[in-house]
Amino acid sequence: MKFQILHESRGRIRLRAAVYRMSMEQADALEEYAGAIKGVDRATVHESARTLTILYKGERKELISALSRFSFADQEDRLPALSHSSRQISAEYKGKILRHAAGFALRRLLLPLPVRRVYEIYRALPYMAKAVKTLLQKKVTVEVLDGTAIGVSLLTGDYNTAGSVMFLLKLGDYLDEWTHKKSVDDLARSMSLNVDQVWLHREDGVPVLVPLAGIQEGDLIEVNTGHVVPLDGVLEEGDVMIGQASLTGESVPVAKSPGMSVYAGSVVEEGNCILKVTKTAGSSKYDQIVRMIEDSEKLKSEVEARASGLADSLVPWCLGGSALTWLLTRNVTRAVSVLMVDFSCALKLSMPLSVLSAMREASLYKITVKGGKFLEKVSAADTIIFDKTGTLTNACPTVARVVPFSGHDPAEMLRIAACMEEHFPHSMANAVVRSAREHNLDHEEMHSEVEYIVAHGIATRIGGERAVIGSRHFVFEDEGAVILPEDREAFDSLDPRYSHLYLALGGILSAAICIYDPLRPEVSEMIRGLHAAGIGRVVMLTGDSEKTARAIALEAGVDDFRAEVLPEDKAAYIQKEHDEGRGVIMIGDGINDAPALSMADAGVAIGSGAMIAREVADITIAAEDLNRILVMKRLSDALMKRTRRNYRFVMTFNGALIVLGAFGILPPSLSALLHNTSTLILSLSCMTDLLSPG
Repeated sequence: MKFQILHESRGRIRLRAAVYRMSMEQADALEEYAGAIKGVDRATVHESARTLTILYKGERKELISALSRFSFADQEDRLPALSHSSRQISAEYKGKILRHAAGFALRRLLLPLPVRRVYEIYRALPYMAKAVKTLLQKKVTVEVLDGTAIGVSLLTGDYNTAGSVMFLLKLGDYLDEWTHKKSVDDLARSMSLNVDQVWLHREDGVPVLVPLAGIQEGDLIEVNTGHVVPLDGVLEEGDVMIGQASLTGESVPVAKSPGMSVYAGSVVEEGNCILKVTKTAGSSKYDQIVRMIEDSEKLKSEVEARASGLADSLVPWCLGGSALTWLLTRNVTRAVSVLMVDFSCALKLSMPLSVLSAMREASLYKITVKGGKFLEKVSAADTIIFDKTGTLTNACPTVARVVPFSGHDPAEMLRIAACMEEHFPHSMANAVVRSAREHNLDHEEMHSEVEYIVAHGIATRIGGERAVIGSRHFVFEDEGAVILPEDREAFDSLDPRYSHLYLALGGILSAAICIYDPLRPEVSEMIRGLHAAGIGRVVMLTGDSEKTARAIALEAGVDDFRAEVLPEDKAAYIQKEHDEGRGVIMIGDGINDAPALSMADAGVAIGSGAMIAREVADITIAAEDLNRILVMKRLSDALMKRTRRNYRFVMTFNGALIVLGAFGILPPSLSALLHNTSTLILSLSCMTDLLSPG
């Protein structure tokens, strides 16, 4: 697609799409595509203006090239999946609010006073009925105050004030529904598996590319080397190596054979297979997630609950204050002025808007929050616990060194290993080939036909002798390779921090290739930032050996670590932290982290991790940058600061209005106007971003 550049500055570009018009579905598709481009932090599409604004890091040339490859025709299969559109929800509620405001203004301007009075009385009946029903239940809540304020206004002939109160109450309902539905939609779509098409294996054995939504349980799908497993299933045909670091925390791929289960999100690193689907995805998955969210209380934060409770508890005081004012002054106008000011509008509207606006802002940083209360938990926590593999590391094996044996040259051994491994691109083989390339070692074909033994290793012939590379079991037990006596000491002293590939030539051990999973480059900086933001303890939990864990902990800069832990050990450690009175954030990415994610005050899953981890977790962050954890902490702290400021403002300003009304300085209409105007202004301020875009 062609785009016209409208404006450009460092890290920001605004373009207009060369199309006549753009539907909301197309805008969603373009926004999702642009947001997924490598280096893009945020993409925003305005369908009416056909413009795309992108905040990015990295090469401009790559960004423009990626955008030029976009077309709506290629996205047709995605449009049904985007039918649950937050853009559509926003358009719906913007229309409702505009019609509501326009109707209010037109009634004031066009309706004759007698007709308007009748209309306001008619509109007041539901509020009055709700107040009476609440009193009959022996409760004195905000509904009673709303009904009393509207009723007293009508009885005193102040129809304008009654109309304004009802207008603002209805506006508050619309805003609350809008932000709630949009938050639920954003969350549900982010949790849906982002796979578009799969290869369906037909009865005639010919695979056909079909939309994911068309797959049913029992269908056979084909998954080839390098592809993500899109659905849970059971292997029907093929021996494969599955990379499931995001599921189990294992950085080394595991062998799978027919009859074994595989899970969505894992990667076929070696071989091809046919999978029988046991669980499908699609719109039903979306609906299931929506029901899960709406049936829970997760979207209700403690701040909102406290605000609602405080508003209800203040109702008797407001009613009592109005009655006391009338008893002391015998002035109905002063009593009504006090009654016109309640704390419910500001407290019950501004607090949910603050929380849901923070959740919306979090999504701009590719952080999905299931409920406002988890942002509160993040702000209150003093301990963060990290899983290692796939969280602090990328689960991307790298060659650390080559240890030669039998007098061989290490560079030559790496060259031979790369020559053998280049045909089988699993993660460890990729590490060997990549290391050879980085050392400028050409590895032209020097061997005969390669024999590949799934889950064990590779065998061939080089210079007339048998060459094998693979696991310890394969090389020494299956192939019977031996270690020369003079190499025994060096072999026994191989660094246990690393995983090892063994290379044997002519039945004699010739080299050990040490492979490790390096830390993400931003880890140390991120941990320093967490300490500066008020986190007292940063802990790493890993299944690695004590020696490996200690070295990684020192490099990362964590305060404490635990090695050789099982999934249940992680949960037990969090329980111990709770028993000592600490608030805990757990960050992980795999099935093995699920118990700990569930146990923590706030469980945070890495976006590229296992589906079960994302479903169990309370917050999900994008995988490409752990600094988003620091953004999450700063955002939660800013939210709590805003809510405390809101409390102070509501109590101080409305308290002042009550005092001024009681002393007769403010008439009822002005008191209501100031109260309602302050509520609107406060609510609008709550919808602004908490963090600066930079």
